[in-house]
Amino acid sequence: MSQTSKSASSRVLVITGDVLGAKMAGPAIRAWEMAKALREVCEVRLVSTQASTLEHDDFHVSYADEAELRRQVEWCDALVFQGYTLSTFPWIRGTGKIIVADIYDPMHLEYLEQGKDDSPRKRTKMTEYISEVLNVQLELADFMLCASEKQRDFWLGQLSAVSRINPLVYDRDPSLRSLLDIAPFGISNTPAVQTRHAIKGEVEGIDLDDQVIIWGGGVYNWFDPLTLIRAVSQLVASHPKLRLYFLGVKHPNPDVPAMRMAAETMRLSDELGLTGTHVFFNTEWVDYEDRVNYLLDADLGVSTHFEHVETAFSFRTRILDYLWAGLPIVSTDGDTFAGLIKAHDLGAVVPPEDVDALAEAIESVLYSAERDATSERVREFGLTMRWDHTLGALIAFCQNPYRAADRERRSSPVGKESKRAVGRLRHTTIWRHTEGLRLFIRKLIPGR
Repeated sequence: MSQTSKSASSRVLVITGDVLGAKMAGPAIRAWEMAKALREVCEVRLVSTQASTLEHDDFHVSYADEAELRRQVEWCDALVFQGYTLSTFPWIRGTGKIIVADIYDPMHLEYLEQGKDDSPRKRTKMTEYISEVLNVQLELADFMLCASEKQRDFWLGQLSAVSRINPLVYDRDPSLRSLLDIAPFGISNTPAVQTRHAIKGEVEGIDLDDQVIIWGGGVYNWFDPLTLIRAVSQLVASHPKLRLYFLGVKHPNPDVPAMRMAAETMRLSDELGLTGTHVFFNTEWVDYEDRVNYLLDADLGVSTHFEHVETAFSFRTRILDYLWAGLPIVSTDGDTFAGLIKAHDLGAVVPPEDVDALAEAIESVLYSAERDATSERVREFGLTMRWDHTLGALIAFCQNPYRAADRERRSSPVGKESKRAVGRLRHTTIWRHTEGLRLFIRKLIPGR
């Protein structure tokens, strides 16, 4: 795009509270890919309120403290944010900028599992606080994005509860797509190409001819790696060259603490005598651009989780990496991807916490004569999930950003929803009495 055409286009600021760098988790990856996609249609800048070491030839990338964030917000016509940005920097709502809320992560549902080890009082207060953080976004945003049609149904219910489904919004667009649309997490627009071995022949105990199952992301409390460890324990007697590799245990954001499930997983592997022989843990976090070399050293991708409400509305980003790499997939039933795996014959789906079923599925997919055909189906389906496709709704909006149909009502003397929302948020008990709240909030939600 020429400089002349760009100068006439909208100016969009993408904000993430996650770390932008060589090692990135889901929120930062998503913000990075959004900026890359938007640079084709508008002037775009990307900032992290946590830390940034990234650069891009086509757009500005930086860390922004509060003073710098004010300057960046002043520059833009519209801003796209995730997570806690509006609650951490409440002055944004008074700038008059067009606001896009990226609500692909139902944080309040996620915390129900993540906060299980907290005290009952803290858990209750944090759940209330996170719900209010989200309600403020729903009340203030001009446009919102979520990850799937199932998620969209969920968010429409919450939008209705905060009076955003009203005659003004409905009369502009009865489908409500102009208020809330879908922008799933995506995969790279370029094919996955391996440049080196990263697991086979590189990790001590894993040979070039071993069969590798990869766990392609962090080990969080809402996942169930314990059933997977037990299934591998069942299989190694008949398949001695089977290996399970956990791609990342330590989160790249230093403010995100290790989770209980990670420790339990390593402890169970030790107890079963599998660590270092059949189960391997990468205790660091793989560079974003280097992960392809790990994925293409694997033969099967796996994702196992428990049956609860977080699962029902989740969108497992690690499975997208499996699609990109053409890895057959074995997954627990109950989430969005389970239906896609079954519908497109991409591997196998098993009931939650069923060791025998999981072991049988791994064996049938990994050692099947049809594995190569399954791999090709996975790769072909992955083409439908590329970033240039999944971010279509955001790209279209940012080409011609607009204020929500009820924006004036919400900012008028009659429509006080947004002001009441910010007031509620700032006067909740946990906002007033929890020391170091902002730092604590950054620790709550890691990348998915």
